[in-house]
Amino acid sequence: MPVQSKPAPLPPWGSALAGSTGAVLANALVYPLDIVKTRLQVQVKRKPGETSDHTDPHYHSTWDAITKIVAEDGIKGLYAGINGALLGVASTNFAYFYWYSIVRELYFKSQKVPAPPSTAVELILGAIAGAIAQICTIPVAVITTRQQTQSKTDRKGFLDTAREVIKSEDGVFGLWRGLKASLVLVVNPAITYGAYERLKGTFFPGKARLTAGEAFLLGAMSKALATIATQPLIVAKVGLQSKPPPQRQGKPFKGFIEVMQFIVQHEGLSSLFKGIGPQIIKGFLVQGILMMTKERMEFIFILLFRYVRKLRSEQLAKAAELAAATASKAKLPIPIVTK
Repeated sequence: MPVQSKPAPLPPWGSALAGSTGAVLANALVYPLDIVKTRLQVQVKRKPGETSDHTDPHYHSTWDAITKIVAEDGIKGLYAGINGALLGVASTNFAYFYWYSIVRELYFKSQKVPAPPSTAVELILGAIAGAIAQICTIPVAVITTRQQTQSKTDRKGFLDTAREVIKSEDGVFGLWRGLKASLVLVVNPAITYGAYERLKGTFFPGKARLTAGEAFLLGAMSKALATIATQPLIVAKVGLQSKPPPQRQGKPFKGFIEVMQFIVQHEGLSSLFKGIGPQIIKGFLVQGILMMTKERMEFIFILLFRYVRKLRSEQLAKAAELAAATASKAKLPIPIVTK
């Protein structure tokens, strides 16, 4: 299947900036869905007729969560922790697209005969880039998850939440809670961008630049596939990074396997997919907007680079002409004046 067979015409930082810009815009637009899916994923599902002594609200659906959050804290409750979340989105996506461009370029350079990468190679390249990005940026994700699950009375700023995490029994390493799950979850963006490249080659063979609608459609489709495949791990990672549920009496989980066992024991197997509704809707919109914006931003950067190169060429040409003119004047014979 034809896919991008040459390295991108942008430097790695250009592709990274384009991707992170699209990601921040997309996540800012659908941030309330991020709050809702996180709260649905960390709560322990109650059985019919069961009551609880805990004062934390219980949500039955996406709409129920939205109405209860607004009733408790107003519209601003749907945007709790947005500053840290967007910081995390920007840093994670910048790191991902930067390293994805690097490893992809290295792959093409290593090929003696230029050929499009296979699906397996696309997944491996994406996984390598995702692993590097996660190691560098997971502390922001941990802090953001804590902020999103704080009640109105416990709400703290980004730095105060970071201090709270560090003061826990894990110490500073608490900022890297869920790293193992996150490293496993690099298959999510790997599946997403691998599927995007394959779908692009399938539906639009040989087309170098997609329209906004085409990029949105492929981005949304690829993200939906990746979300369905990795949802249990997503739920486990959120459980690791948030405060432990009341049933744990403050005892944190030791790993994502323990989180999954707890969920199955208390809520049933199907609860490994809790919050998948808003997760898919959010992923569908975010990835669609991200890829649509990234395609446009990359096009703008390419035009900008071409313009800058053109200006440099003109300046070099003028400098060369000036140097040549100066040299020719220096070689002119000096007139001899006779009396």
